[in-house]
Amino acid sequence: MKFAPKSGPAQTLRSGCAVVAVHEPRSLSAAASQIDQVSAGHLSRLLRRGDASGKPGKAVMLHGVPGIDTERVLLVGCGPKRSITESNYRKALTAMAEALEGCGARDATCHLTELPVNDRDSAWNLRTAVECVSAARYRFDQLKSDPKQTAPRLTTLWLAIKSRRGSAAAERAIATGQAIATGVSLARDLGNLPGNVCTPSHLANTARALKKGRRNVKVTVLEQADMEKLGMGSLLSVARGSREPPKLITIEYRGASKDKAPHVLVGKGITFDSGGISIKPSPAMDEMKYDMCGAASVLGALSACIELRLPLNIVGIVPSCENLPDGAANKPGDIVTSLSGQTIEILNTDAEGRLILCDALTYAERYAPQAVIDIATLTGACVIALGGQAAGLLGNHDGLVGQLLSAGTASGDRAWQLPLWEEYQDQLKSNFADMANIGGREAGTITAACFLARFTKKLRWAHLDIAGVAWRGGHHKGATGRPVPLLVQYLLDRAGV
Repeated sequence: MKFAPKSGPAQTLRSGCAVVAVHEPRSLSAAASQIDQVSAGHLSRLLRRGDASGKPGKAVMLHGVPGIDTERVLLVGCGPKRSITESNYRKALTAMAEALEGCGARDATCHLTELPVNDRDSAWNLRTAVECVSAARYRFDQLKSDPKQTAPRLTTLWLAIKSRRGSAAAERAIATGQAIATGVSLARDLGNLPGNVCTPSHLANTARALKKGRRNVKVTVLEQADMEKLGMGSLLSVARGSREPPKLITIEYRGASKDKAPHVLVGKGITFDSGGISIKPSPAMDEMKYDMCGAASVLGALSACIELRLPLNIVGIVPSCENLPDGAANKPGDIVTSLSGQTIEILNTDAEGRLILCDALTYAERYAPQAVIDIATLTGACVIALGGQAAGLLGNHDGLVGQLLSAGTASGDRAWQLPLWEEYQDQLKSNFADMANIGGREAGTITAACFLARFTKKLRWAHLDIAGVAWRGGHHKGATGRPVPLLVQYLLDRAGV
């Protein structure tokens, strides 16, 4: 869909639908008041009768409003006028997108972008509008034999700005929103694909597609033999139970000079996780296709950064395999040797994500990075601790952690810091190896990060546990594309954009 800025009084802008705000308890936004004035109080009368509400996310479609050429007017609730929160603004945008989807209009003008959202500027309003509308319009139906036929879909959304003088800045904000939305959609598509389609080889092919036609992008895929030569015994131990060959995928984007150290993103790519010999319960096991959402977010973030041509060097590393039970699979009590040379006693084969990440983190050292961020659907404990609102964030560098927290706040894709105190390391003690791969039931998210910390002592490192935010279950089951917005915002901040 096309997004573009447009300026002018609401009553003069022609389109298939004008979208204006209503505030609690019963008041009109500036754009709505302009339409109300030329329509001889038509909107005010509806408010007085109670036919429209300022409640956030409530929308009412009007037809035949007198005094204007626009065919439809959509009234959208945005909450109190004096304090428009980010949450209410997003709810209003989502309600708008859903109402416009089936109304028959081919284009619409959104005046919500002119609203004064708390502590946000017009660029944020525009970018967020693009991201929210794109997310609301997302559908995953490519594997259905007969996708549902819907009413004509909106093709153009005009985003209102106060003056033509701001058109160039508005276009930049819209372009940023579109790049992030494209990256989020890529991550959602990869997450929603079933495990028999989205294999490690499929992830490798997706990475190769990012390079197409771009000289400043390099993609390398290490096969099993390559990893054996390097000594990635931890990663390869997880892959032993599967017939799908493992891959270590590296995407190098060069947007800055060679002497600039890169930012490295490492994404867990378990394309299906049965738990291995420590097999998971059957209910909801189908959702373990989402165990590669860390990898999907790395690919999505790289896609956005490449499209935006960020003046940074960025490396994406995706260790990928399946975790299945087999005669050759890891067994509880097995001991493996990682790329770093450290040995690991595997007490639970369902704690496999850290086993592939640790070798990938050691591999990241060769890039002499500015910073390394790993992203993984790592622990159910993180879901219990934070639910679906925030990703868990831990790291060995306070500055990096602070940058990620700020990026999460700015993008609306929030994270929450958990402690990484040395005392937690005691839970990983093993009688037979350098460490165990689990630390017991207590503080599961923290001890998982403590495990990874043992492989990142040479790095400026942070860990995002996205188990609670990467997908939704139940009736609305599907990948969310998080934390692509957070990662892209972090990189935008580093680029000074």
